[in-house]
Amino acid sequence: MTAVPQPSRSLTPLLVPLLAGGLAALALGVYGRVHTPTGFAVGVAGFSAALPMKAWLTTGAFVLAIVQVVSALSMWGRLGITIPPAVHRWSGRLAFLLTIPVAFHCLYALGLQYDVPRVLAHSLLGCFFYGVFTAKMLALPKRDAPGWTLPVLGGLAFTALIGIWLTSSFWFFTAIGLKV
Repeated sequence: MTAVPQPSRSLTPLLVPLLAGGLAALALGVYGRVHTPTGFAVGVAGFSAALPMKAWLTTGAFVLAIVQVVSALSMWGRLGITIPPAVHRWSGRLAFLLTIPVAFHCLYALGLQYDVPRVLAHSLLGCFFYGVFTAKMLALPKRDAPGWTLPVLGGLAFTALIGIWLTSSFWFFTAIGLKV
């Protein structure tokens, strides 16, 4: 008895999501570079300044990203426990929402900066995160995409967010302190 070969899944369904994600990352980077930064904060509601707001909101997104990884592992049957898919969906939505005011402030008030290596890495990771996130969201409904698509794009988004957190919140908490 011979095994029936499985049809290989084409990368064609990923062309639009990956192209859109690349364009989103590029557009954010170009905008951040050519836009004249205002230098002042917008919408720091409840926080003493923009940096604490960004550090805490990014930390919230970071924690929710860990929930994303754990719930994804559960959905893919890798944990031996069942976490409802709604936990994955809602933790992702909330994490993304927490990043919006941070990204808006970064782009509007600061722009894409490259003078300090940490800040350059942070700027590039931010653009990359939104590009990968765009690609992942557009790839979700593609049932004919390769099976590795969502884990890889989700892993890249998680990795980018960890890098963003390390180059911003972790730096802030260790250099400035735990300020609100």
